[in-house]
Amino acid sequence: MSSLRYGVRLLPLVLAASLLPAQQRIQTVSPASASQQAQFNVFLPLQNAGQLDQLLVGLHDSTSPTYRQWMKPAAFRQQFGPNQTNVTKIAADLKARGLTVVKTHSHGMMVQGTVAAIQGLIGVPLANGVSPNGTTKLVATKPVKLPSLYTAAGAHVVGFSSVIRHQTRSRNLGAVPLNRVSPHGYYFPTDLKQAYDFPDYQALNGKGRTIAVLMSCDFLDSDIALLFGADHIPLPKTVHVKVDGGAPFTTRSDACFESSLDMQQAGGMAPGATIMDYAIPDLSDASILDGYAAIVDDNVADIVTSSFGGAEAFFTAAYNDGEDFTFLFDIYSEIFKQGNAQGITFLASSGDAGGLSVPSLSYFTAAPQNPAVVAGQFVQGIEHPASDPRVTAVGGTNLITTHVAGSKDSIYVRENAFDDPLVPYDPYGVGNLASGGAWQGGGGPSIYFAKPAYQFWSKTGFNMRTVPDISFQMGGCPGGISQQPCGPDRSYVITAVGGGAYGLIGTSVSSPDMAGVIALMEQNLGGARLGNVNYLIYMLAVAQKVGYNSFHQGIPGNNGAFTSPAGVQGYNLVTGNGTPDVRNLILAPYYPPAGTPWTPSNP
Repeated sequence: MSSLRYGVRLLPLVLAASLLPAQQRIQTVSPASASQQAQFNVFLPLQNAGQLDQLLVGLHDSTSPTYRQWMKPAAFRQQFGPNQTNVTKIAADLKARGLTVVKTHSHGMMVQGTVAAIQGLIGVPLANGVSPNGTTKLVATKPVKLPSLYTAAGAHVVGFSSVIRHQTRSRNLGAVPLNRVSPHGYYFPTDLKQAYDFPDYQALNGKGRTIAVLMSCDFLDSDIALLFGADHIPLPKTVHVKVDGGAPFTTRSDACFESSLDMQQAGGMAPGATIMDYAIPDLSDASILDGYAAIVDDNVADIVTSSFGGAEAFFTAAYNDGEDFTFLFDIYSEIFKQGNAQGITFLASSGDAGGLSVPSLSYFTAAPQNPAVVAGQFVQGIEHPASDPRVTAVGGTNLITTHVAGSKDSIYVRENAFDDPLVPYDPYGVGNLASGGAWQGGGGPSIYFAKPAYQFWSKTGFNMRTVPDISFQMGGCPGGISQQPCGPDRSYVITAVGGGAYGLIGTSVSSPDMAGVIALMEQNLGGARLGNVNYLIYMLAVAQKVGYNSFHQGIPGNNGAFTSPAGVQGYNLVTGNGTPDVRNLILAPYYPPAGTPWTPSNP
């Protein structure tokens, strides 16, 4: 007799870092010595911005002569790199200050020198700091003040901020048995492939494609071997890359759970692909920007997945003592534009706080009391980098499949995207409580980015960029912060970390899963890159209206701010365009489907 497989509320949840301070501080420990050496980047704006924007549209217009004519990094830099006059002037000024330009790149230059020389440039003292994951960094003790030569050129130095705005996007449900026979119904990669109608492994498996994971931790090949061995999945080729020294693997780090999850989910969906981990020291803007810049300049990865995010509001002056940091969005965007021009696809988790990613200012400004009381509430907002129009924002659902005793079948039954309301808690450690939070995939309008051309093909309800674009299984019920009992039909996946098996939930699951799907799509389309895949996603959403069904739509749910009405087709701010029917989405409807796990079609 068949029954439904679904996630549970039976396991204790370990509260992970991404619902701790979204604006964690790098803690200063001592003044920096004048003779200390450091490296940092000076970012400069791209030139010919209008031509670049036209090119990025033409790359996805089949009637354009530039259609899918992807650029190489050197050609991009020559045509769109920073103004050479400004580069020359700034390089000369840096030399005069005793600083050395180590190299120039498509978005500025990497610089090295002593703390004394750097302080002379940025106009503020530096201190030694320790990030939440234990890495050491130099931080500015006051806002950076660059000379007029730099500000006139639009230059920015972001390498010495003490604020970490982005956080990982997964939750640890605790240790679970490494087997499929469980009343909890957690999912292995092969379960998801059968449920979402992946193609037969023998036909498409991601061969020839390369996926990059950007995260502030390394991973263990032995963990991939453990999970894939338990699920009979052929091992993908994996590559370790360290940026700015990277960060070592440790089971004490949420980022290491994250990198393990991302590598295993991306590789599980596309085991024929090469999966690269670009490990950065932390999730500060400087480290993330260096990571993305390394990826686009290396130009090896076809697809990039990022399982981290930070509320857009945390970059605004209101949340930064009057100093506006939204200029960082523009620096990120220019790196994403370079990647898109080279054919690279970027995906990112849309967040796990539903449509309510921002605590109100009163939560931060009210005087703490003992015991803590509710001083603010969560308000509407979405997260970066998913909010950038050059990035595909991946939301999430709870997946329900059949489960028959003695069978490994995991056949799609239904999904839901209902939020799990949260109890009042202190998300940023300020001594106050914030109420009204929700656990669900992030969704809603941007406060910064305008509505991109591809979203005019759908009724999004706003004139700004909205997320998500697409969704996939993420799971729910973060016990410890969620109101109990949670609603029914909550799901989760299994991940091997440090030799143990853990149940994990979050849009950190859905983003690498979609990266694997895009790898299959590229393989199916002849091994060609796809660039900003949102153009194709929204075109397929239009095709759905006339009968070519690439998405499960009408999935019931809500994210605390917006609703996904049951049975209503089309775009919504909870699931985006829906979850994929993978064979149709990747334009391979006539390939046989992936069948029961551990069979030749779904090994």
